[in-house]
Amino acid sequence: MTDNIIMKTDSYKVSHYKQYPKGTENVYSYIESRGGEFKTTVFFGLQYIIKKHLLKPIIMVDVDEAEKFWNAHLGPGVFHREGWEHIVLDHGGKLPLRIKAVPEGTIVPVGNVLVTVENICKKCYWLTSYVETILMQVWYPTTVATISREIKKLILDGLVKTGDTSLIDFKLHDFGYRGVSSYESAGIGGVAHLVNFKGTDTAAGLEFAHEFYGEPMAGFSIPAAEHSTMTAWGEENEAEAFANMLDSFPKGLVAVVSDSYNIYRACEETWGTKLKEKVLGRDGVVVVRPDSGIPHEVVLQVVTILGDKFGYAINEKGYKVLNPKIRVIQGDGVDYDEIKRILDNLIGSGWSVDNIAFGMGGGLLQKLNRDTQSFAMKCSSVIVDGKEREVFKSPVGGFKKSKKGKLRLVKDVSEGYKTLPPLEGGDDLLETVFLNGNMVSDIFENIRKRAEARVYEI
Repeated sequence: MTDNIIMKTDSYKVSHYKQYPKGTENVYSYIESRGGEFKTTVFFGLQYIIKKHLLKPIIMVDVDEAEKFWNAHLGPGVFHREGWEHIVLDHGGKLPLRIKAVPEGTIVPVGNVLVTVENICKKCYWLTSYVETILMQVWYPTTVATISREIKKLILDGLVKTGDTSLIDFKLHDFGYRGVSSYESAGIGGVAHLVNFKGTDTAAGLEFAHEFYGEPMAGFSIPAAEHSTMTAWGEENEAEAFANMLDSFPKGLVAVVSDSYNIYRACEETWGTKLKEKVLGRDGVVVVRPDSGIPHEVVLQVVTILGDKFGYAINEKGYKVLNPKIRVIQGDGVDYDEIKRILDNLIGSGWSVDNIAFGMGGGLLQKLNRDTQSFAMKCSSVIVDGKEREVFKSPVGGFKKSKKGKLRLVKDVSEGYKTLPPLEGGDDLLETVFLNGNMVSDIFENIRKRAEARVYEI
């Protein structure tokens, strides 16, 4: 099959053109994060979706292919060939839609409109709903960016209290490439994390940042060991394996996984005794990586041992900072709650957050879903025979109650943003990003600046 937007929808959407009231001319829908684990969302990823799926003009070959597919799947007479032919012949294959959205990187309280979609050709009233399936995938990068930023706030709070806030950009490293469902998930999830941080091993995220957001190099990494490169030497030669890392990478940062056998012995006897002078004499920083056990217990113990062996200084905020030649990164069992426990343990024991960085895999890119921030796309307005109808759903229980009418996002003194009907005050912050098959692009630097704008309000 070709890259065909007509195929990129839920099956039931194909029949919906027959289900609207007779005389329907306009269907208007919106996307919001209704609630969830965090009170705000970092909107991100729509530009990728538009560039990837909505810009390619449809041609008759696409219509023919789709008709064959949907006829086999749903039976003859369901597929709206006439509607798609109209788009090809009268619109040059470009989708006659208007998509408005809050600028990517904006921090918006839950319960507010993030995106609006409507048809701008009366004959294509059905198209608004048809693209819901693909547009709703914005939940994933937005949720990843949100989780990443919430952890950034957590770590930054620790740095404000105990250390150097300038270190924040590299305090959370993306380890999630191998643990996600697909290369595409790694790409869009990886770039979503990079909205907030600059450390990553998910190279697909760098590719997506370049291809869809024009960023030449959005993130960075360092040489690092895995267990196979250490255990290949044998337990009796672990010190030689560690030494080889230092010899192979004589300058800069290098990370060495050190728990293949006994992390505490490795820190005390190998790093802290046998290789101590080699570490101290090296032109760079050795980052010791524990990778097993109960993270908040292990990290504190490792930092304490390294402090005893390499020494530490008391910074101006009264917290202990390891010798600048040695640091720790925790990449196993890391999520928001465990990072908080690690930080609380370290700070409670008098250690600066300067000493620790984190690597996060599944907790960042995979252990989430659409309900994490309760994303939904709902129709809120239709025009039938020239008259607008405000539409909504209000099921028993109330949580899934939807908004009415055409919507605007405006500045609000108390919460930052507020969703209002079209005639109420304030400038609409939703900007047109897609119109008649054409889009307005943004650059990654701008998105990063928006996401950072309020992160220091902790």
